[in-house]
Amino acid sequence: MRQVEVSRNTLETRIVVRLNLDGSGQGRFVTGVPFLDHMLDQIARHGLIDLDIEAKGDLQIDDHHTVEDIGITLGQALARAWGDKKGLTRYGLAYVPLDEALSRVVIDLSGRPGLFMNVEFTRDVVGLFDVELVREFFQGLVNHAGITLHIDNLKGANAHHQAETIFKAFGRALRVAVTPDVRMAGVTPSTKGVL
Repeated sequence: MRQVEVSRNTLETRIVVRLNLDGSGQGRFVTGVPFLDHMLDQIARHGLIDLDIEAKGDLQIDDHHTVEDIGITLGQALARAWGDKKGLTRYGLAYVPLDEALSRVVIDLSGRPGLFMNVEFTRDVVGLFDVELVREFFQGLVNHAGITLHIDNLKGANAHHQAETIFKAFGRALRVAVTPDVRMAGVTPSTKGVL
């Protein structure tokens, strides 16, 4: 079973991520950032991974450190859970609509961190959540998971819908990328022989 628990403790945040790549989409989130909890639930449900995240951060300042550090810790957990990546599909792609919004996410478990994000949110805040933190979350995740991630919001008039399609599409693309390919059993999915 590809299950891990990763903790991150700094002067700004304390985070624990429990992850099972072979789960059923169960999620539990106690981060103090309700909109982020809702987005993390999209990753779990649409990625069919079990995900339990607890975070205590300096929310009296703002949500930035907590959101970024959750991305970092989740990235570390993912990298540990998939290990050497032998036999994995490696690439994942998903288009996800939600009413008027449509996003595309493409993942490569490349070992090379890179975030390429093309999203113009229609407003700056959803509820109390600053949407610029979506980039911070994914930047932290990408840097510590060692993946290449392309995120494109193709359409959208509602910022909540835009964000939700991104997180759902990420979950679905991740699900494809980490799925074992029986034809690649024991083989690293790269002509280099290493990822």
